[in-house]
Amino acid sequence: MRSLYIDGAWRDSASDEALDVVNPATEQVIDTVPAGTAEDVEAAVEAAAAAFPAWSALTPGQRVTHLAKAHELFSARIDDIAAEITRDIGAPAVFSRKVQAGLPSLMFQTYIDLVEESGERYFGGERLGNSLVVREPVGVVGAITPWNYPLHQIVLKVVPALLAGNTVVLKPSEIAPLSAYALTEVLHEAGLPAGVFNLVSGTGPVVGEAIAAHPRVDMVSFTGSTRAGTRVSQVAAETVKRVALELGGKSPNVILPGADLVKAVKRGVADVMRNTGQSCNALTRMLVHRDSYEEAVSLAAESAAKYVPGDPEDEATRMGPLVSRAQLDKVRGYVALGVEEGARLVVGGPEPVEGRDRGYYVRATVFADVRNDMRIAQEEIFGPVLVMIPYDTVEEAVAIANDTVYGLNAAVWSGDPESGLAVARRLRAGQVELNGGALNPRAPFGGYKRSGNGREWGLPGLEEFCEVKAVQM
Repeated sequence: MRSLYIDGAWRDSASDEALDVVNPATEQVIDTVPAGTAEDVEAAVEAAAAAFPAWSALTPGQRVTHLAKAHELFSARIDDIAAEITRDIGAPAVFSRKVQAGLPSLMFQTYIDLVEESGERYFGGERLGNSLVVREPVGVVGAITPWNYPLHQIVLKVVPALLAGNTVVLKPSEIAPLSAYALTEVLHEAGLPAGVFNLVSGTGPVVGEAIAAHPRVDMVSFTGSTRAGTRVSQVAAETVKRVALELGGKSPNVILPGADLVKAVKRGVADVMRNTGQSCNALTRMLVHRDSYEEAVSLAAESAAKYVPGDPEDEATRMGPLVSRAQLDKVRGYVALGVEEGARLVVGGPEPVEGRDRGYYVRATVFADVRNDMRIAQEEIFGPVLVMIPYDTVEEAVAIANDTVYGLNAAVWSGDPESGLAVARRLRAGQVELNGGALNPRAPFGGYKRSGNGREWGLPGLEEFCEVKAVQM
């Protein structure tokens, strides 16, 4: 069994209980991790609090030196880390290398670059009239991360928090903890001072709540479901600590008249099937003008049919299994619900995948003739399920797009970029992709409404881990 990492050393948990790590493609146990306790969290928080004064006193450049060494070690192990993520969550090997490990590496380096470029000025302060406005670290940060992009979400919290001068206690998902251990090994090997980073594995109700409730934890950064994020906020409110939340989504993909329909539909389907649909920002509601609707439905069915579930370690596989039995049951249940609600099942369905007797495999599914008041259009399914909704006017499309409790991501496709931008400005979401605009690691990412609060990525993601002080001169 693995150990916990507290105060610069690997140690046993206060409990001898363990959590199995299951390969979702084979249903076999591949590792075990400690089921940490509140006592373990206490030890980790005390270590982080003790390490904070010295770590926060370093210059930004000195902290960069530590993290740059860690990134160098991470880069040398990236293929092994990607393979471990494939076993951990079932992501296809190619996707794991490119995204599950590649994107965290990019974000790691991006934060280092940002601090190298502007760290001394950013943290040194700026004059505002007779005041000096400075940014300082919050203190001890509790980071609670999900299983769908296990390493990416850890890097988005741990790296900027450390670079800003905070110390960290991390609770990774108990479903997919192995990449957290890989990063911990890298940070240890890089010589990060004891107590600056700590890892306590375990469940949300035990370890997560202990972190959120702890009076010496100054901030909690959480990524996960809206339900769990609500609970974190409630627990953290008792000590009035800062809370940053990146939660769920039901993101609209608005295809306007005159857009490149073939490209828009193909890219939209690919976005939903990415990571077997287990992406909080997936564009799961495709809105198409009624004049082009049936053509779009045919294109979507043709594209989705190419996502055949397969062995994630096979280089040819485009879509692997879902992460767990519970997730499989949930997604199949929603697909059956869509049929009950009266949506037209175009491709896929709730039946087991042929030839896949073992593993948590599900069919790529497309529903047409969906109304936005159906549950499959309003609730986050978190699987490879696309719902297609027709509209008659652009005003109606915008209204449908915004008619959701979420606001994490959106997309607009238009033959006229200016018209597309005008619609993008009207969508209530923290990020909008216009005509397939490329990912920008320096641009902020985060949600409106029940998709959370605060921002990750770029300087806003760094500032999330800072307090602002005004010194009147």
